[in-house]
Amino acid sequence: MENNHFPITNWSEDDKPREKLMLKGKSALSDAELIAILIGSGSRNESAVDLSKRILSKVANNLNSLGKLSMAQLMEFKGIGEAKAISIIAAMELGRRRRVEEAVELTKVTSSKTVFEIMQPIIGELPHEEFWILYLNNSNKVISKAQISVGGITGTIVDVRLVFKMALEKGATALILCHNHPSGALVASDADKQITKKLKQAGDSLDVKVLDHLIVTETKYFSFVDEGIF
Repeated sequence: MENNHFPITNWSEDDKPREKLMLKGKSALSDAELIAILIGSGSRNESAVDLSKRILSKVANNLNSLGKLSMAQLMEFKGIGEAKAISIIAAMELGRRRRVEEAVELTKVTSSKTVFEIMQPIIGELPHEEFWILYLNNSNKVISKAQISVGGITGTIVDVRLVFKMALEKGATALILCHNHPSGALVASDADKQITKKLKQAGDSLDVKVLDHLIVTETKYFSFVDEGIF
C-alpha cells in the first residue's frame, strides 16, 4: 500500500504544528504551536508559530490575558486579520465555557475552594461586579446558581426578597453568597458585611442557612467563614 505520509521535514513551517499534533498528540504542543494551528498561516517573513509567540509575549505568555483581548487588539498585530482574530477569540471562549462545564461537575460543596472553582470561570474575570447565589440541598449539593444583580465596579444592589423567593421555589435548604471584585482586592467592605448579615438574618427566619460569602477575583478568593468573620 502506498504511503502518502510525508515526514515533518517536508512540511512547511506553518503546517509543522499540525504534523506534530498528529504524530505526538495534542499535549506535546506548546501554546504558541496550538495558536499557530488556529491562525493557519503566517506571512512571508514570519511563520504562524513565530507570530503566535509574538502575540503571547505581549500578554506575558498568559492565556487568561490572551482571552481578554478584543478583536481590535488582536488585529493590531501585523499578520492578524479579522478571520484570524475571530478564530483566536472563538477558541478562548470555548476554553472558558469548558471550564464552566467542568466546574458544574463539582456539585457537592465541601469547602470554600469548591465554591471558588465553580464561580471563578463565571465571575472571576469580569470588568464589573456581579452578585450570585449558589442554592444547595441538604446534602450540600448545588441544585442551582443564579445571578441576583449586576452593578458597576463600586458595588451591586441585592434584593433580599428575591434571593429567598428563589430559594423557596427551588427547595433549597442552604445558600452561599458570591460576588466578584474586579479590582482584585480581597477585602470585605462594610457593604459586603452588611448584606451578608442581612441575608443571614433573613435565612434564619426562613430556615434557609447562609453558609458562606465568597469574594472572587481572577486567581484568588476571600471566604467569610475561613476568615472567621461570618
